[in-house]
Amino acid sequence: MQSFDSDGVQIAYIDVPAKAGSGDPVLLIHGFASNHAVNWVNTLWVKFLTEAGYRVIALDNRGHGQSEKLYDPAAYTSEHMAGDAVRLLRHLGIGRADVMGYSMGARIAAHMALDHSDAVRSLLIGGLGFHLVDGHGLPQGIAEALEAPPGTPAPNPTAASFRTFAEQTKSDLRALAACIRASRQTLSRAELSAIDTPTLVSVGTLDTVAGSGPELAKLMPNARALDLPGRDHSTAVGDRLHRKGVLEFLAERP
Repeated sequence: MQSFDSDGVQIAYIDVPAKAGSGDPVLLIHGFASNHAVNWVNTLWVKFLTEAGYRVIALDNRGHGQSEKLYDPAAYTSEHMAGDAVRLLRHLGIGRADVMGYSMGARIAAHMALDHSDAVRSLLIGGLGFHLVDGHGLPQGIAEALEAPPGTPAPNPTAASFRTFAEQTKSDLRALAACIRASRQTLSRAELSAIDTPTLVSVGTLDTVAGSGPELAKLMPNARALDLPGRDHSTAVGDRLHRKGVLEFLAERP
């Protein structure tokens, strides 16, 4: 992996050239407690997109993967994390890119489209629907479960699953606890209506974390929804229909 200085924070990333075609850049932003490899390489997204003719850039969000670990929750607002993504594009000399995020990464991508619209050619929101607006989704207790000594019972099954996932990805649990405390910013209906970037919202029909994809898409002037039948929050990301829908969307967007 390569890394760069993002306003004082070291951010790790990969930059994979297209195997053919135009090489239009696609920036991939992973979800909470994950990293670029788990979210995008292992699910074959990088292979799929580069074979389809796209240049793929994928970062490890601050506090995740090989990027710098920070322990102050104030460092993990969506605005800070969107800033890392924008600065990465500038570092690579990319004026604008198609930006695809999953779960927390979708939240970051949406803030990026709102605050840095000139850098976002199209917006692909995965694993996040109406809960971007109403703030529901993940329960409380995840930070506490991450910080607890090994073997401590988690306050709920979701918190337990995130602790297990974070341990499996060999994550810095204290950094993730700081992140989850600050990275849940919502967007208002007015803010969503201001995002006129071409947008695809892809959510599994069994996803109880994301909220409704179609309901979110209705709030945006240039968005459409893609339902992923029979998929939940963890299985929708690498779904074949998801990949097919994204490729069709990218081929049609201006």
